[in-house]
Amino acid sequence: MTAQTGAAAPAISPGYRRYALWVLLVIYILNFLDRQIVTILAEPIKNELGLKDWQLGMMTGLAFAIFYTILGIPIARYAERGNRPFIIATAVAAWSFFTVLCGFAQNFWQLVLARVGVGIGEAGCTPPAHSLISDYVSREKRASALAFYSLGTPIGGLLGMALGGLIADAWGWRAAFFVAGAPGVVMAIVAATTLMEPRKRLGADFAAKKAGGPSFAEALAEIRGKRTFWLIAWGVSIKAFIGYGSGAFIAPFFFRNHGAELTQIAAGYGLGLAGFLGLTLGLVVGLTGAFGIWLGGQLADRFGARDLRHYMGIPAVSTLLGIPIYITALFVESAMLAILLMAVPPILNGLWYGPAYAAIQGLVRPETRATATAIMLFIVNLIGLGMGPLLVGALSDLLAGPFGLGPAEGVRWSLALSTLFGVFASVLFWMARGSIREEMVS
Repeated sequence: MTAQTGAAAPAISPGYRRYALWVLLVIYILNFLDRQIVTILAEPIKNELGLKDWQLGMMTGLAFAIFYTILGIPIARYAERGNRPFIIATAVAAWSFFTVLCGFAQNFWQLVLARVGVGIGEAGCTPPAHSLISDYVSREKRASALAFYSLGTPIGGLLGMALGGLIADAWGWRAAFFVAGAPGVVMAIVAATTLMEPRKRLGADFAAKKAGGPSFAEALAEIRGKRTFWLIAWGVSIKAFIGYGSGAFIAPFFFRNHGAELTQIAAGYGLGLAGFLGLTLGLVVGLTGAFGIWLGGQLADRFGARDLRHYMGIPAVSTLLGIPIYITALFVESAMLAILLMAVPPILNGLWYGPAYAAIQGLVRPETRATATAIMLFIVNLIGLGMGPLLVGALSDLLAGPFGLGPAEGVRWSLALSTLFGVFASVLFWMARGSIREEMVS
């Protein structure tokens, strides 16, 4: 059974559609920059504030994720009826303000509270953005459009690593937070004044739909009956658990296991260790991750048009292939070889974004899309972002202390063991192939 043709997108010019997608991409880049910059700053923050690895994990993951996940659903419900560009603009302004506040933190709990604020702001970005993009484009282009938006993940991570490391070397980790938060003010104004709400063009038609739109209970009932939705959500949650856990501790891994070699190489370029590692790792992982996300969207649109099962076959296979390469990178002796090997898994691990998010948008009615995204992100971020860094950090402490491996080997083995959970994600994606054709509605 092949994909069915969705309803035509609203009458929006191709030029404006490209502009809007670029604006949303820049906003999502800032979203991930502000979210992930803390990872390259983790070691300097740990040293200054005297933190343990579990505290780093809580600061980078759980503190952010709690309110991010809790507030995502009510904001999404408002987005089903409200002005989505205004919601996004307000969110950008909020998380940028709290990112700046991170730079003023004097202890662990102050930093945790500031990170909670960042999470509150960022909760208002992706659910309305996904819903808006799905109204801007037709279903046949939805996977590539959502993949384009998702490029913000690796690009934002790249800039967070690179700029965070360079600024921290030059002016300290606090200055990195100040610089990261500033651009959000500009993009909040751009979103509020230039992004179009397609619903306004529908006038009375949308007002009628708004009045008779599904309640939260009805939306939840619709989503609850979709087997494919839950298989995707849990598969992506495991991917997020691995990805966020790795993202939080990959810089500490290189600091502890390859610090001497990288310091020597960095000195040859006139850079400090944090700046060199952030720039190198950010470029390698960020660029290849961006390519993987873009490729996943293109493959899904091309092959999904023939058979919707390819939407899930792509991440099922690619997830499995990335595991042995990542583990090999953790155990090679050369720092530069490890960094080069780290370039391959992001390509394979990025292929799921376009297919998975497009499938989620197509499994429900248009009036339920933002809610579906928020419920998926609730699960994904509570497990992935909330628990990934925390549990990887706690395992690192356990292996380093009670098991006697030391900080360097502790973080190495913690990352390696957590990566093996990708096998379960691959199985869930493959299982979703069995029901996606029957359950896709839009």
